[in-house]
Amino acid sequence: MDQTILLVIIAAISMASGSILGYYVRQSIAKRRAGTLEAKLEKRVIQVKEETTTLIKKSEVKASEIINKAQKEVDDRRREFLKAQQILLDRESLLDTKISAFDQKENEIKEKGEKLKVIKEELDKLRSEAEDKLEKVAHLSREDAKKELLALVEIEYEKDILERIKKLEESGQEKLQARAKEIVALAIQKCAVSQAQELTTTTVLLQNEDIKGRIIGKEGRNIRTFEKLTGVELIVDETPESVVISGFNPIRRQIAKIALDKLIQDGRIQPAKIEEKVEEAKIEVAAKIKEAGDKAVYDVGVIGLSDKLIQILGRLYYRTSYGQNVLLHSMEVALISETIAEELKADTKVAKRAGLLHDIGKAIDQQVQGSHIEIGIKILEKFGESEAVIKAMRTHHGDYPVESLEASIVTVADAISSSRPGARKDTLENYLQRLKDLEDLANKFPGIDRAYAIQAGREIRVFVKSDKVDDLGAQKMARQIAEKIEEELKYPGEIKVTVIRENRVVEYAR
Repeated sequence: MDQTILLVIIAAISMASGSILGYYVRQSIAKRRAGTLEAKLEKRVIQVKEETTTLIKKSEVKASEIINKAQKEVDDRRREFLKAQQILLDRESLLDTKISAFDQKENEIKEKGEKLKVIKEELDKLRSEAEDKLEKVAHLSREDAKKELLALVEIEYEKDILERIKKLEESGQEKLQARAKEIVALAIQKCAVSQAQELTTTTVLLQNEDIKGRIIGKEGRNIRTFEKLTGVELIVDETPESVVISGFNPIRRQIAKIALDKLIQDGRIQPAKIEEKVEEAKIEVAAKIKEAGDKAVYDVGVIGLSDKLIQILGRLYYRTSYGQNVLLHSMEVALISETIAEELKADTKVAKRAGLLHDIGKAIDQQVQGSHIEIGIKILEKFGESEAVIKAMRTHHGDYPVESLEASIVTVADAISSSRPGARKDTLENYLQRLKDLEDLANKFPGIDRAYAIQAGREIRVFVKSDKVDDLGAQKMARQIAEKIEEELKYPGEIKVTVIRENRVVEYAR
């Protein structure tokens, strides 16, 4: 046991000695390492100081170069500025010199003006004194002398003046007519629209005569129902295999025609079926009206119209004027107006739009009181059309004064479309009355022997009495008749006035 304790004590002492020895060994090693690190740090510090010194020197050199360069640029800019300033000073001095010269010239002009004013006053005074002396010598006032002089000149040079005027008129008319014909021909060539002539009656063909009895019905019940629902008169006469629908309203006639065709095709003609087919026909015609309006707007190229306005426009498809379809006529006027407006540098959009809508009032003039012009104005105002379009469309019959170039264009286009051959037809009575009015107007002038309207009213030939009207008087009369026709008569196109003066001397040798 004692040995064991001894061993333990020895082990403890050994461990303590080892620990102490290890501590001193570690301290020694650490001191050596620390000495080496400090040396390295001192060496690195010295190296960094050297590098820093070198860098600072280089930076100082670079900064000096930059400063020198900047200073040079500043000096150059200063020299340029001074140069520019000197140029401005020179220009300012030059301007001052010119202004002084202008002021001097202005003063000289003012002085000359004052002198001229004094001289003019003296001349006016001398002229007035001279005129007073002349009036006293001639025993005539200035106005009387002027009238006598003009009368003498008019008498002496009347023939020359008239010949000159006639020559100028002929020359100007030739040029204007050539240009006008060119524009009109171009417009018609580009805008020709097929026309259809219609009357106030519509004929419906039948398969056989037996159908007439069924159309009339027992005691006339079917025909009365048909006429009541459609608003037209159905004429069933001795004409073979046909009945006539009569009525002034073309839309009602079309509804009646479609309904009658449907009834004939169905075979069952009775009041209930008549009512059914009439309603179907109304729907079909309404769709056709809408289609016609849309097609017209599309073909002409007018945009921005209200749907209701297009619907009203489509009603013109079933309206005629002197046998001319009004919708086709309106389309033609629109296209002609556009072409003429292009040639005359006018507003093509306004002209075309006004041309298309110029007869819009005819769509409902049978239901609304008033002229189609006034009705058309109200319609366009209601649907928000521009003032320019309204002014352009309302003048085509002369009810309103022409206020724009587009208005004149629409008027001319309407006349072209209405007067071209085959576009319209008139009754014999109206045709004869128009010729009579033309002849009566010419016969009112003194010295007229007789007058004849020829070429369907496109020309009037006037024969004057040679002993009462001389050559100069014939020229004056032709002009006066033309002006009278323009003032009092309404006509499409133009009317040629020809005044004929003839001297015949007959002698017999016996």
